Amino acid sequence: MNGDGIGGNWPAGPGGPPGRTAAPAIRRVPGSPRWYPATVGTLSDVGVLSRETFDAIEFDAACTGDHRAAAQQMTWLADTGTQTPAMPRSEAYTRAGEQWLLADEPAAAANGFMRALEDGGPAFIDPRAPLARALFMMDRTEDAEALVRQLAAEPPREPRMCDLMAELLAERSDMIGALAWVGAGIELCLGGSPGPVAKAGDADSGGPEAEPDARAAGTIADALPGLPPGDRAELRLLLSLRFRIRNDIGLPEDAYDRLLDELSSGPGAFSGLSGETTSESDDSSRSTRTVSPSEIFPDSSFFAS
Repeated sequence: MNGDGIGGNWPAGPGGPPGRTAAPAIRRVPGSPRWYPATVGTLSDVGVLSRETFDAIEFDAACTGDHRAAAQQMTWLADTGTQTPAMPRSEAYTRAGEQWLLADEPAAAANGFMRALEDGGPAFIDPRAPLARALFMMDRTEDAEALVRQLAAEPPREPRMCDLMAELLAERSDMIGALAWVGAGIELCLGGSPGPVAKAGDADSGGPEAEPDARAAGTIADALPGLPPGDRAELRLLLSLRFRIRNDIGLPEDAYDRLLDELSSGPGAFSGLSGETTSESDDSSRSTRTVSPSEIFPDSSFFAS
């Protein structure tokens, strides 16, 4: 094993073929979704983790629907590639885990998220958020709920994580918890520092952010033109989710809901999907929102069977 923690052989499992001693560098042949070994300088079979490569694999998976192949490719690269400051191994495992989730293989997804946590490096999102979804899918409800409580007891740091947690809880009919996560995500998008979501649990069904007065909403509307495109896009997703949850439980439209019109019609209006990837060069991309799993979840034995 070298200084980057790269083992000599690919471990058994769904992530890739056994017996590989090194990951090839990957290049995409124009017009083809397939990936081929490439030569770097005088060395061959040298793999370097690249955000562009992972973005391209994600794009191909979105076009073809073959998320399992994408997950296998990403897991292989994460296991055997050389990490870089722009693409840490922990992020590679997290993105591979996302693809395993999309492929409806939660056990493989959970393995990827746990490996991201064990690696201890930064990632674009706290791996515990998608790990909770994987555990629910595996019917490990007690473990998943314990993880949700753990996340709720800490101040949130990523709007994207708040979005994922709100979606997860809404799917499980916990609308109060979902609204609390949405409120925290909105606050983060606007530069605030929300406290732990668990402290919002005693609020009424509207949640702590549910009934803004016109003055508060106007202040936010004034701040919209200065938001980076990525934050603006995430804010629109959170406000849309908030509107949907409130509508489902019969709450009336409020000033925050009307901000959706501002985001839809103003400069940089966003019409994409929440899973859309962003480039490393975008100052507002998810690559700028990193968190070190080693600081937040050092004990991987928490989920030992």
